[in-house]
Amino acid sequence: MDVLVSGSSGLIGSAVVQALQQDGARARRLRRPTGVPSEGNVVWDPPAGRIEADGLEGLEAVVHLAGENIAAGRWTAKKKQRIRDSRVKGTALLCRALAQLNRRPRVLISASAIGYYGDRGDEVLTEDSPPGRGFLPEVCVAWEKATRPAEAAGIRVVRLRIGVVLTPKGGALNKMLPAFKMGAAGKIGSGRQWKSWVSADDLVGIIRHALADDALSGPVNAVSPEPVTNGEFTKTLGRVLGRPTVLAMPAFAARLALGQMANDLLLASARVTPGRLGRSGYPFLHTDLEAALRDLLSGR
Repeated sequence: MDVLVSGSSGLIGSAVVQALQQDGARARRLRRPTGVPSEGNVVWDPPAGRIEADGLEGLEAVVHLAGENIAAGRWTAKKKQRIRDSRVKGTALLCRALAQLNRRPRVLISASAIGYYGDRGDEVLTEDSPPGRGFLPEVCVAWEKATRPAEAAGIRVVRLRIGVVLTPKGGALNKMLPAFKMGAAGKIGSGRQWKSWVSADDLVGIIRHALADDALSGPVNAVSPEPVTNGEFTKTLGRVLGRPTVLAMPAFAARLALGQMANDLLLASARVTPGRLGRSGYPFLHTDLEAALRDLLSGR
């Protein structure tokens, strides 16, 4: 299988490339002009609206993971615009190019996020639930809409609504660990907000599953079947590390430190279930949070 991966230098993208290579696939990278040249790579420049369309001919599949890191830096107006443009404009450029090919790929796996649902309290959210309100839902709606040219051209499109990815190598868990190890962490806000998580190993597995399952298309919630509240997550991580978790962060302090990012990433509640993955028979590696954390942190 000849697969193109965008965002291939990122934490998940690099793991996907490695997994595809282990599967015997030819994993090619969609890279920026400033990247290191390599045979088989395809160059694109989303801000300039340019992509090497000839390099897309004959691909069997595309895994599209590129996007500005939403948790790096305070959400200024410029940062929010970069978050939106990196997802919407990049996806639209890629999908228009794929749609115009003579030999189109059979499948596009395109990242989205559970930010689609917004802050929904205790509501159980499925792929059929409507979008929420606010910045992240608006970005996710536009992000998913940008895949329509590929879908209209007959390409099977899977829109992965990805939850909080757990790995000690980066992301949210990596940032939490120092404070938790010092015993200087606790719940955020009320602690009742739901966090829908997925291990990095499962996310890579879900992408491989979506590439292979021709019946899977449309929005797919890439989350564990067992979401937890922030309070439950805090207690569990503290128990795994053998550290106390009594230093709670009030909601006002989170907002003071992070602004809108606190409301959307730390205080929002999204109780998301992986209905379509379950019906498609995906065998989760990690469903219980404590077991997942012990496995993920066993080498640290």
